[in-house]
Amino acid sequence: MNGQVLVITGALGALGRVVSEVALARGARIAGIDHAASHMQPTPNRIELGGVDLTDAAQAKSAIDAAAAHFGRIDALINIAGGFAFEPVADGDSKTWQRMYAINVLTALNASRAALGHISKSNAGRIVNVGALGALKADAGMGPYAASKAGVHRLTDALATEWKGKLTVNAVLPSIIDTEANRASMPNADFSTWVQPGELAEVILFLVSDAASAVTGALIPVRGRV
Repeated sequence: MNGQVLVITGALGALGRVVSEVALARGARIAGIDHAASHMQPTPNRIELGGVDLTDAAQAKSAIDAAAAHFGRIDALINIAGGFAFEPVADGDSKTWQRMYAINVLTALNASRAALGHISKSNAGRIVNVGALGALKADAGMGPYAASKAGVHRLTDALATEWKGKLTVNAVLPSIIDTEANRASMPNADFSTWVQPGELAEVILFLVSDAASAVTGALIPVRGRV
């Protein structure tokens, strides 16, 4: 990563922590943003900005600007912040749809808007979003979540087209990520078929790297063994 400055949203979650640690081990400098509180003291290579509601555009801008001020620049934004809800369409609540849109689409939108001015100044500007394989065809109970992640896919398309030649914008589409929360919600599943956070981190960081300089507008399935 050679000193590359990465902003990672959802940095205190299961996937965000792994992406941060792998990137740091490869020489990146990390600004982690999360809704959860953080008590980590800033270091030359890492800061954590906790208590940030990325569904609020003003809070997103404040956090992104703080990251840019700390490191002097931003080279890449990795939008991991998001959430999941399982609810049938007919028996569901419209508030669930609104909540899924807010925490999956608005978080990525607000962070991207706030970061574009900074990232476009980099010689290797990157945005990587986390979509979902399940958004390509929604199964029963997946309507609100799948619709919101489909919005992330279309956001990726639009940004990639609008900023072509200035930065790259791509998304990874995982199946089920092997996390404690997912294991608790699906205790009878075959965990060995799921995507390991480290496996997904490798794809994300490839898209951030110089090796992916010609890749933009891609929606990359990361199926694991599902």
